[in-house]
Amino acid sequence: MTVESTAARKPRRSSTGGGKRASAKKPAPQKSNEPELIQLLTPEGKRVKDAKNAVYDAYVADITAEELRGLYRDMVLTRRFDAEATALQRQGELGLWASLLGQEAAQIGSGRATRDDDYVFPTYREHGVAWCRGVDPTNLLGMFRGVNNGGWDPNSNNFHLYTIVIGSQTLHATGYAMGVTKDGADSAVIAYFGDGASSQGDVAESFTFSAVYNAPVVFFCQNNQWAISEPTEKQTRVPLYQRAQGFGFPGVRVDGNDVLAVLAVTKWALERARSGEGPALIEAFTYRMGAHTTSDDPTKYRNDDERAAWEVKDPILRLRTYLESEGHADEGFFAELDDESEALGKRVREVVRAMPDPDLMAIFENVYADGHALVDEERAQFAAYQASFADGEVK
Repeated sequence: MTVESTAARKPRRSSTGGGKRASAKKPAPQKSNEPELIQLLTPEGKRVKDAKNAVYDAYVADITAEELRGLYRDMVLTRRFDAEATALQRQGELGLWASLLGQEAAQIGSGRATRDDDYVFPTYREHGVAWCRGVDPTNLLGMFRGVNNGGWDPNSNNFHLYTIVIGSQTLHATGYAMGVTKDGADSAVIAYFGDGASSQGDVAESFTFSAVYNAPVVFFCQNNQWAISEPTEKQTRVPLYQRAQGFGFPGVRVDGNDVLAVLAVTKWALERARSGEGPALIEAFTYRMGAHTTSDDPTKYRNDDERAAWEVKDPILRLRTYLESEGHADEGFFAELDDESEALGKRVREVVRAMPDPDLMAIFENVYADGHALVDEERAQFAAYQASFADGEVK
């Protein structure tokens, strides 16, 4: 016997009374009682301490003024580096750049939560995490200039090369974490991805494998509200962190512009992973203030009011307000940091401009082990095209 739904058993009626079948209505989006963000520092720079955050607050309860200044310094210098890289791309020194503007707290907070023996799998926007892992920021720029395929040794800092393919690094992270378990190590793995990547099958497969094998991996989703030009509501009908429930591990949404909360929540997730409790999903609720990359024009799909609403939640201003109100930093500290920022920007400019121009023909190398007639033909066509610039023949 088959079981039909009540709707299936009822005869269909036309709302017009005629013979036309009534058009099916699209199901309404599911309404969920979204919990408040885990937040330890409000946009106004006020410290939050209440019972619901107690489990996370404990991870930063003993944080010192020096450590707070360190978090602020990390965010400021990361933003300065990012701004310089964006300017260099506009000047033709880089082929592309993916800005992290607005996401500094999500990256610095989570990056500082890792231990040296943890392993990080980034996307292509984790410049702040790279900073925390000790990767020289100038090493991030070679790939975007086209002169190398990464620029650093992943094993020197346990920081994998940037991954351009959306979502695939979550599979790499899961496999690595499964290996960590077999080796008997007590380290953890953290994989970064965006809200858009959460729609990829690779991410779902990573969730499945990590849950079944209880892998010590933390999935860190920076929900910056836009997957290029696609808003989050087009990606999911429930808050992203709730997806973890269907795979059998916990998920939590944190204020991604609150560096203290991100630090605490990530410490919690990494600690439980190291202790054998398996994976966790962190959704850092933040905002991409700039373009998806420098080839994107966000004015085509976002309005100024939306950006203005997020500007008041700026992660750097938030922590500065707290530092000043608590007497943890004075004007001398901020002035010294301004000088350090300018020095960093100058160094980045000098290093990039000293880099060689990319070898335009290198793209045709190593496609096939023994060469290929079609690649040879394409190489010859491209070489002729490049040569035509010098001869003034391009029309």
